[in-house]
Amino acid sequence: MKKRVFSGIRATGRLHLGNYLGAVKGMLELQNNPEYETFYMVVDLHTLTTPFDPKILQSNIRGIVLDYLSVGLDPQKCTLSIQSNVREHVELAYLFGTQISIAKMQHLPTYKEKVKQHPENVNVALLNYPVLMAADILLYKAELVPVGIDQEPHIEVAREIARKMNEKFGTNLVEPKRFATEGEYVPSLLAKGKMSKSVEGSAIFLTDSLETIKERLAKTPTDSGKGEKVPTEGGVNTLLTLVELFGGKGKREKYEKDYLKDGIKYSELKENLANTIYKELKPIQEKRAELEKDPEYIEKVLKEGSLKASKVASKTLYEVKKAMGLI
Repeated sequence: MKKRVFSGIRATGRLHLGNYLGAVKGMLELQNNPEYETFYMVVDLHTLTTPFDPKILQSNIRGIVLDYLSVGLDPQKCTLSIQSNVREHVELAYLFGTQISIAKMQHLPTYKEKVKQHPENVNVALLNYPVLMAADILLYKAELVPVGIDQEPHIEVAREIARKMNEKFGTNLVEPKRFATEGEYVPSLLAKGKMSKSVEGSAIFLTDSLETIKERLAKTPTDSGKGEKVPTEGGVNTLLTLVELFGGKGKREKYEKDYLKDGIKYSELKENLANTIYKELKPIQEKRAELEKDPEYIEKVLKEGSLKASKVASKTLYEVKKAMGLI
């Protein structure tokens, strides 16, 4: 049997370079590997854990699906679906919730970060986020999960739950591992933290025009362009990281040598970087424009994907319920 893969992205807005490099690149690589059976989702239920606008939620969900398809995810090679359409996710998450402590969830760094971000919206679903994510992954008995490095604590929760369930109830859940990509952590254009949808000016989106990309990079803070040591954090590091991810390690090394010797002209670096990024994004944007004209195709893909995902998920849920004495 093929090994399984699962990954999903929240419907909080358009995909940005952090999503693309940290998760989607890995999703594409595994989709195109015949050794794997891949399940990819828009995890819309996770979206509800932080403030959201119900009036645009459906638009955001379809937007992520369009992004998935435009970057090259192929319904003939992978299963694409929406989390809330596969009801087994919520039921399995409840069952898992009976086996993990509140204290464990409260100590997760991702939970603490969201509490700081949205102190007025600390809800039970946010606390249970990693448990639902564990259900997402373990329902498909996925061995690999292509996500960014910031999701590693959640993957560990999934492993812990799988071990507990297997030891206590005799289930055969798989302990997943994170599938890392070169862009597993893409720093913010604002020079603090990672690239994020929720922080204005932090990200470059897959739908951005060349002019918009130039404008966003122009605001990335820099220094004099010369020094005794190449910065490993801040705006200069962000630019060099993007140079490496889109132009290769050799190009980064050239800029680093310039920094230590004659200096870097950031206006030229940003101009070249913007053109390089847009060159990769342009065909994605063109394909997205074509897909937007065919909403019936999108709905067909999602309907077929949800049916296939439910078929696999229901089998795992049945096994778990039987092992726990519910059947």
